[in-house]
Amino acid sequence: MNRTLPQAERSDARDNRARILEAARAVFGEEGLKAPMREVARHAGVGPATLYRHFPTKQELIMETFAEQRRACRTAVRDALADGDPWRGFRSMVERICELHAHSRGFADAFMTAFPEATDFAADREQTLRAVGELARRAQKTGRLRPDFVIDDLTLMLMAHRGLHDIPRADRVTTSRRFAAYVIEAFGAAPETAAGAPLPPVPRLRLPRPTGAP
Repeated sequence: MNRTLPQAERSDARDNRARILEAARAVFGEEGLKAPMREVARHAGVGPATLYRHFPTKQELIMETFAEQRRACRTAVRDALADGDPWRGFRSMVERICELHAHSRGFADAFMTAFPEATDFAADREQTLRAVGELARRAQKTGRLRPDFVIDDLTLMLMAHRGLHDIPRADRVTTSRRFAAYVIEAFGAAPETAAGAPLPPVPRLRLPRPTGAP
């Protein structure tokens, strides 16, 4: 027989779930998907049993944690395909996907890494790549996208973009925008910046000093 939970118990369960997801976004966002579940539980202020009661597997937690980013990624793809200017749509998609990845190491990891159980992420990735292929064909017909662009170029770009998570969090979005601008220029059949379009601001980056350096 199903037991009806008291209102206070249901409220506590909702609060615990919300804290766990908030903690997962913070922990996975900074440390990536290698962060252990116990770190998420500690950050949320709940015990491991509570965490596993809400999310029995790490894959389930990852899927729920990045649901909003997955929706945003699908929207970026849909908007790009709907743009009447294929090159503008292509550029916008690159910029928006880069920014999504810049905000969270965990989302970048989940998007780029194959999880056997995380079939939805694999579907998102395939959808994005199919959209890139369609946009690329349209943009190449306009003469704006270089004719030798291939889908693997986007994968290579996103792999390089993941390196931005090694710099301070405060500089990531600014750096991502500049990175995307350079990538778009490289993808273009003619230089965009040479035509007068300025690059985004230069981030204030500092290389890490060697251990023991004065």
